[in-house]
Amino acid sequence: MAAASTPLKIDFVSDVACPWCAVGLASLERALDRLQGVVQAQVQFQPFELNPQMPPEGQDITEHLSQKYGSTPGQQAANWQALRERAAAVGFEFRKEGRGRVWNTFDAHRLLHWAGEQDPARQKALKRALLAAYFTHAKSFADPEVLLQAVKEAGLDVERARTILAGDEFAAEVRERENFYAEHGIRAVPSVIVNDRHLIQGGQPPEVFEQALRQIAAQVEPA
Repeated sequence: MAAASTPLKIDFVSDVACPWCAVGLASLERALDRLQGVVQAQVQFQPFELNPQMPPEGQDITEHLSQKYGSTPGQQAANWQALRERAAAVGFEFRKEGRGRVWNTFDAHRLLHWAGEQDPARQKALKRALLAAYFTHAKSFADPEVLLQAVKEAGLDVERARTILAGDEFAAEVRERENFYAEHGIRAVPSVIVNDRHLIQGGQPPEVFEQALRQIAAQVEPA
């Protein structure tokens, strides 16, 4: 008789405007595909804002990266190409021309929180749709219709999402989660927390996620 899969709780702390988060999620999903029958993962997406003070009009990406990291346009172009290659290797497409602008992502996180309360599978579908909207299609998170299109693609209730965006529902819940992870030392994303104990940080290759999850699963006491 085959051994039962080991249940793992995975909190994926990330921002939808974080390129390494897109790479990391695609890598994690590949690792979990390889671990079918070994682990049974429950993935929940937790909020983190790279730029919580970003105004609604956003900021030009070149200007933003220059101010934040002191990088030149040439360095940024080289970094973006390297990111595109890493993303392509795990099946995620980054727009060749780049992101264009940096946007405030708080409303996207409110929708993700709501989606997580509905159905974890729908939350993951919404996360994927939001990442694709930004990195593959260079859409603006400041445009409610972009967010609602992602909701539609995820199979969630568009009119309910429209109501959420029109008010401040789930704002307190998102801020509580953000504060929780900040208080527990999360300063960079993606941060992948397994069973509330083990931290895997960064957009790791699938092999790194696979090895780490195998090791963690082997340490879990049978129920």
